[in-house]
Amino acid sequence: MQPVYLEKKGNTKIVSHRGLSGVELENTLAAFVAAGNRCCFGIETDVHVTADGKYVILHDDRTGRVGERDLPAENSTFAQLREVRLHEQDTDGYSDMQRLLSLQEYLRVVRRYEKTAVIELKNPMAEKYIAEIVQICKTEYDLEKIIFISFCFENLVQVRKMLPQQKIQFLTGEYTPDLISRLTEYGMGLDIWYGALTQERVNDLHAAGIVINCFTCDDPADAQKLISWGVDMITSNILL
Repeated sequence: MQPVYLEKKGNTKIVSHRGLSGVELENTLAAFVAAGNRCCFGIETDVHVTADGKYVILHDDRTGRVGERDLPAENSTFAQLREVRLHEQDTDGYSDMQRLLSLQEYLRVVRRYEKTAVIELKNPMAEKYIAEIVQICKTEYDLEKIIFISFCFENLVQVRKMLPQQKIQFLTGEYTPDLISRLTEYGMGLDIWYGALTQERVNDLHAAGIVINCFTCDDPADAQKLISWGVDMITSNILL
């Protein structure tokens, strides 16, 4: 599959979902390099805490969908996860060249291509692990070029306590009546399923000073509608 380039993006920025995952296997070196070599604003990824307190790049809670073996991410060591061969894109086979990455390795790719890192904190995390992730990000990259996102609101509250000015976005699949008040209380942005947005909701969010990202839009016509509404970011597997 080839990426789809939007003709008119206005002020809307494109975030490559798990790297350019419509072209290369998600959350791999190949997917991150493919995104880095193209015109996206940011490269999104997912981080789990492993059983030995390290940080692995993987979306699911288990490796089975993308790997040759089905291991639980958070009950396996990083070394065990690293041994899993990953699918060879567009084949039924597995690659010795593609392995799960560490958070540090992802950040080094993003830094090389000077993209914004969009890092999803997967599942509820203890404060000490969030602090370590923050420290890794400080060491490997520039916090001003990092956005932390999570479906776990408390993860982001902990990030806010540690980093009062950090860009953070709450992930959610629905627009609820209390959403704006929850976000403004902690100075959070929003990363919402794009189908939950309307022009009125975009206007209300912006009036409250909330930055709007939305996931995961792969249809050019839907993307153009979102752009016309003025969303700040669109997260996509294939659009650029």
